[in-house]
Amino acid sequence: MLKNLFAAIGVYKIYQRWLWYQIKDGKRPEHIAIILDGNRRWATEQEKSPWLTDKWGHKQGADTVEQLLDWCSMINVKYITLYSFSTENFSRQSEEITKIMQIAEERFKKLLVDKRVHKNKVHVKVIGRTNLLPDSLQKIIAKVEKATEHYDNYIWNFAFAYGGRAEIVDAAKKLATEIKENRLQIDDITENTFEKYLYTAHMTKQDPDMIIRTSGEERLSGFLLWQAAYSELLFLDVYWPDFRFIDLLRAIRTYQHRKRRFGK
Repeated sequence: MLKNLFAAIGVYKIYQRWLWYQIKDGKRPEHIAIILDGNRRWATEQEKSPWLTDKWGHKQGADTVEQLLDWCSMINVKYITLYSFSTENFSRQSEEITKIMQIAEERFKKLLVDKRVHKNKVHVKVIGRTNLLPDSLQKIIAKVEKATEHYDNYIWNFAFAYGGRAEIVDAAKKLATEIKENRLQIDDITENTFEKYLYTAHMTKQDPDMIIRTSGEERLSGFLLWQAAYSELLFLDVYWPDFRFIDLLRAIRTYQHRKRRFGK
């Protein structure tokens, strides 16, 4: 049995190197956004497993996020935006929401002291209506953002309590306030102006080159509605906890084979 396992690991490593060879000289996406979907369905299929400690699969999904951050650093992806929890997700059962918030708090505490973050100068940002989150989670998020606010080698965005329509509404409200207080004129509003009021305004490249959604579902579910106008969309038939480095490499290979015209 161990012999078969080692053989499988060897084949995986060979395939991984082959994929890397295929993409290494091509144009890689600067900004990758991912809809982390399928935790609950993954857990349902694993429910008889003796080592499963989270009946919703969110812990395993969070483990995959930590691996993803390493993978993206390895291939030098500067911007990552992860759709972790939507405003609509607040309608789920309270027990599950509590578990998600606990896991998020634990992981942000880890990020605060994560050597990768500080060594690689990673700016960590949470985008969304964070005022809807528990106070304890808001506090640790504020600490992580404060500790990394001057870093700019990489940017890791976590879309938490996020909604694409909510983002546009919040930006419109900020613009309306600026106009009401005579700091901005209506004719000053352009697409470039509007982008300065979005949650992603801290980024020099707000628009994702590529958006990946796991679990086989083929929709954006309100993710980065403004920014996704010309993003390449890839829908993968794998649940998020099972997402592997080779899945990321294959997605980048697909991205490199597409011709982006931006409406031209």
